[in-house]
Amino acid sequence: MFDATLFNLKVGSERAQVIRNRRDEITKALNKGFRDTESAQNNRLMVGSWGRNTAINGVSDLDMIYVLPESLRDETRRESGAEKILSKTRDYLRERYPATNIKVDHLVVVVQFADFKFEVQPCFENEDGSFDFPDTYAKTWKRTDPRSEIKELQAVNDRTYGNARILCRLVRAWKNKHAVKMNGLLVDTFVWRFMNEHDEYSLGRTLLYDQMLLDFFKYLAQLPKKEYWMALGSNQRVNVAKPFQSKAKKTIGLCQEAIDAEDTEEMAAKWRKVLGRFVPIDDVDSEKGKCSDYVDTEEFIEDFHPIDISFELALECEVTQDGFRPKLLADMLKMNIPLFPKKRLHFKIQYCNVPEPYTLLWKVLNRGKEAEKRNCVRGQIIDGKERNGHIEHTQFKGEHYVECYVVKDGVVVAKARQVVPIEEEN
Repeated sequence: MFDATLFNLKVGSERAQVIRNRRDEITKALNKGFRDTESAQNNRLMVGSWGRNTAINGVSDLDMIYVLPESLRDETRRESGAEKILSKTRDYLRERYPATNIKVDHLVVVVQFADFKFEVQPCFENEDGSFDFPDTYAKTWKRTDPRSEIKELQAVNDRTYGNARILCRLVRAWKNKHAVKMNGLLVDTFVWRFMNEHDEYSLGRTLLYDQMLLDFFKYLAQLPKKEYWMALGSNQRVNVAKPFQSKAKKTIGLCQEAIDAEDTEEMAAKWRKVLGRFVPIDDVDSEKGKCSDYVDTEEFIEDFHPIDISFELALECEVTQDGFRPKLLADMLKMNIPLFPKKRLHFKIQYCNVPEPYTLLWKVLNRGKEAEKRNCVRGQIIDGKERNGHIEHTQFKGEHYVECYVVKDGVVVAKARQVVPIEEEN
């Protein structure tokens, strides 16, 4: 099962080739603009998850450094030099992609393609291999050292016989499944720290991926809550967007349940609760279909859009019935007030920090024997019945749930789930 999961995590060859082609075209456009050459390979460095070779299938953010001609350094140190060099980078790329959304965003030039984006950072290379990059907010130049991060990740991966990169990719699947707001550099930094403290994964290539995941989430859950950590290799600050310890602690239990279900039909489904859609359960699904009369209509957002959780979303659900005062579902669950059929459920966005414009998609999944008996599992990805909300009605018993996804520029950047446990009336 884990071999198939790791295969599914790899960036597909067709998508990888498209990314490489766009990378080369961007490089060629900038070399033409800044140096009047036609090279599609020189003066660039892929950084971020792609550069550290820890990206997974569905990667939507590609980070690239373009090395500026040294002859421009003095000129760009003058007033507004940082803004001017970013604007010039943007303009050269617009010449190559006139119909593409290209803009300056603080530190980078964003090239927004249909299903992924490049963030291009024009930099000057220093003698020690680090780079100076423009900051339009501070109106100055700052230093970064991604080569040290790439080198350190490669070193820990070699030392652990490939276990480090495997864990980096598995943790990315977990963070997308559980909407953990954690950037790729922080993921790789935690894996690096974990491997440095667990020598058992430096003895050889492990086949005990289940135990490695359990050990990692135990490690993650006990970390102190801090505003930032120091990155592997570069020792630069990596900010923590939101505490992750509680979700890591919950995942410990999910991992243990999956481990306990080894060699059973439930094992893959248990691991899917940890890692999401990357875990294949085709064999389980086919066996289930042979012995049941219902049609499994569940769809998965990963099959429609890449996922890169970088914002926050919270839902609230108002429960109403004619002749009764409305109640919030969250309050009912806290007070152990049962939710019965024939109620109106109004799902609303309680909090969302995604900049507009964006699109909301919804998923309503019915679970339990009654849903299967009625052949009403549902689970399709749908538009909401309102611009910023969705309306449903309770019908029958089951531990159902509703999920909402925020899609921006073709990528799921935030998601939230509301459990809807319906009970039978006596």
